[in-house]
This record gives sequence, C-alpha cells and structure tokens, in this order.
Amino acid sequence: MTYVQGSHHVTLSVADAQEDVDFHVKILGMRFIKRTVLFDGSLPIYHLYYSNAAGDPSSVVTTFPWAQAGFYGKRGTNQAREVLLSVPADSLDFWHGRLTAHDIEVTDVERFGQRRLAFRHPSGIEYRFVGADGDERVGHAGHGVPPEHAIHGIHGVGVHMATPDRMVEFAGESFFAQDTLAEEGDVVGLRIGDAKHGNHLEITVNRTDDQGTWSYGAGTYHHFAWNVATLENQDAVKFEIEGRGYTDISELKDRKYFKSVYVRTPSGALFELAVTHADGGWTCDESPHELGTRFQLPEQFEHRRDEILGRLEPIDI
Repeated sequence: MTYVQGSHHVTLSVADAQEDVDFHVKILGMRFIKRTVLFDGSLPIYHLYYSNAAGDPSSVVTTFPWAQAGFYGKRGTNQAREVLLSVPADSLDFWHGRLTAHDIEVTDVERFGQRRLAFRHPSGIEYRFVGADGDERVGHAGHGVPPEHAIHGIHGVGVHMATPDRMVEFAGESFFAQDTLAEEGDVVGLRIGDAKHGNHLEITVNRTDDQGTWSYGAGTYHHFAWNVATLENQDAVKFEIEGRGYTDISELKDRKYFKSVYVRTPSGALFELAVTHADGGWTCDESPHELGTRFQLPEQFEHRRDEILGRLEPIDI
C-alpha cells in the first residue's frame, strides 16, 4: 500500500546562526540535536537541528542561517509560510507570558474554533503554537521550560497560495490526504496520513501578497518533509506523483540522517518525502546523550573541516 505517514521535519532559511540557536533553545526550550552543514553546493552554511526530548521525526525543526552569506528571501504567496508547533493544550498562557518576557510580540488568534498563539522567529518567519490534547510525544524541558509545557513537536504546515483548488487536488490524489477537516473563511485544513499528531496541512487563499521566493534566503520557509517510512514506499509515492504529471521532482538524495526526494507542489511549497536512515538516524555519528555536541560534516566536506570551521561564525549552544 502506498501512503504518507505524517510529518518528518521542517527546514527554514533563517538569518543569524546564534540568534537562531538562542530562539529555539533558550526561548522555546527545544533540544539541540545536530550541528552540520548544507549538503548541496560548495558554500559552507550551517544546518542546525532542534527537536523534542526523543528527537522524534515528527518533532524536528532544521535551519540554514543565510545572513553570513548575504542571501535573503521574500515571504509571499505561493509559498509555505507558517510553522505550526504542537504544545500542551493548557500551556498557552504559560507560553504567552514566556514569549512576551523575551520581548517577542505574541498575538492570540483563533483558527477552526481553537485558540492559538501567533509569533515570529527573529528572521520574520511566522510561528503558531497549537494546543493539543492527547499528544504523547514528549517535549524537551530546558532553559526554564518545564516538562508540562514543553513543545511536543510539529503540528503541521501552513501554505499560502492564489489558487487553492489545485493544491487540494494534489494533496488528495498524490499525498493521500484524508477528507477535509475544516474550512474557515479563506483557510482549508487537511490531514495527511494516519499519524495521531503532526500531520496537518492548512491552505490559505492569498491573492494579495506578491509571489514569495523559492530559493535559499533568510526569512523564508524552505521545505516541509513528510515521513514515508520506507525506501520502497518512498519510491511508490514518487512514482504516483510523477504518474499524475507532477514531474518537478528530484532524484533520491542521501542526507546521512535520512534519505529524501523533493517535489514542488502546485502551491509553490516544496515538499520532501523523507525516510529516516536505516543505519542509525540522528545517532549514526553521536550517541543519544551526545546529540548536538560535536560539529558533523558530510563525507564530501571532511577534507575541508578546518577551512569550513574557520569560515563559519562560532555559535554558543
């Protein structure tokens, strides 16, 4: 059976590396699990990974800090826009107070009859905290965030686009979205796969903003990764997508911790089909308690270690 299980990770193009670490670790309390570099191209750019306590695939936020290289993007329509994170349902007041105390502007918003918190990453990327009952993923307690309020993981992704019908069709036919969960004004909510949590796709009709950028650039969403569990299933999903005429899809790429295929969706958002590496995932180069403590490099860059370390800005974890 061909299927998409749920979320795997989200990858963002942010600005400053230290600013990004401080935001995710010292303010949001997430666990820092990996410090490496971008696999593609020859320019050494950090690739930083944050997660919940266990490093569950459906909990991981990864970032490329592009300010040092001078690459900046533009948020707009036809682009993934919102990072949706799951927190305990009764923790929203705690998070409102904590974010405000760290000089982050927070707005109470309502979506599908549910209170949420809207705020932004220092580089401008839009975040939403969504309260969830029964989410069994264990949050990481750190830097003053107690266990009962810690972030469970990913809730889903918010995509903006001018022509939503094509994306709804794509999600249903190629990503096996279940029936529409909710519609509210210009927003449609779908669920991808049968995972209990972390698999929501929210499509916002946005015909007012200009086209957002798709290339690497600080301040923009780069891609959202879905968990397809096995390489055999990954192939099946890829063939299904190509068979429906969506041929803007990549070959298999080995990212060391997972193997990936990328597809440009009708919304403009870049989606990834990810399979956690069978040879160890996050722990293939560090033990579980050591995650994030050592600078890791893809094999093709190992001979440039000293040069790359000299070019990257130091970060304090």
